[in-house]
Amino acid sequence: MLKHIVRAAGAAVRVSSATSSATTRTLPFSCAALCSPCSVTTQPITRALWMLSNNGTSTGYRPKLFSSKVIYPSVSCGCGALHTEGDKAFGDFLSDEIKEEEKLQKNKSLPKMSGGWDLEMNGTEAKLTRNMSGEKITVTFNVNNSIPPNFEDEVEQGGQQKLEEKSEIVSAPNFVVEVTKQTSKHSLVFDCHFSEDEISHGEGEEQSEIFAIREVSFQPEGDLDWKETSYTLNTDSLDWALYDHLMDFLADRGVDNTFADELMELSTAVEHQEYIKFLEELQGFVKCN
Repeated sequence: MLKHIVRAAGAAVRVSSATSSATTRTLPFSCAALCSPCSVTTQPITRALWMLSNNGTSTGYRPKLFSSKVIYPSVSCGCGALHTEGDKAFGDFLSDEIKEEEKLQKNKSLPKMSGGWDLEMNGTEAKLTRNMSGEKITVTFNVNNSIPPNFEDEVEQGGQQKLEEKSEIVSAPNFVVEVTKQTSKHSLVFDCHFSEDEISHGEGEEQSEIFAIREVSFQPEGDLDWKETSYTLNTDSLDWALYDHLMDFLADRGVDNTFADELMELSTAVEHQEYIKFLEELQGFVKCN
């Protein structure tokens, strides 16, 4: 008899504990921290339309965690793939995002480079070429991963950090300059990059070089791969006089600040076109168009 009483009491305790535990587990999903709006200021011109309207969505629909319901493929689709409510919301969002990006697009066609440069495109890679007095100058760059971070951390007096907004999206890719002479079997190759501090230099300020040389090397003419067996000169510890002569060498062949500004404008236009094209392909993939 006593054993039955002990067992009954233990079962009551376990039921009470389970009810309390179940109540506790539901609290994080209704926590005020998850529902309160973010205090960080977002930039006005950005890649995500949800940052521009309706606190996170372009259509007013905010999907809930783990709430997507499977809608079996309709006969009219014929693709046999999975379709969900989340896919439909995703497709609607992409439609609005594409329209917004097209409004922000500055150049419907790619801008021209001054100085007689010929442009050749291969997907996200661009090649600029020009000939000068028996020399061939080739500049190549790729727009992938060419956009600097949208925000910079800034430390306030109180020790807190805030995000500094940037006015617009600019593509500033690394680029390689190859100078080839008719009488040489090797090309002089410069690995260049844009200086972060100089990307948005203001008008009226003393203008310094907005790009820098990272490495210099002799490479076999027309070889697409940088050979690690060829001696490479790193400019980090280079004598400034030699570095200045290398920069003047490029400037004499048309690779100067004006060229770098135009290259950023061209790269930004190419990157934006590729981004819109990616969104369109993503929309087609999600909707099975």
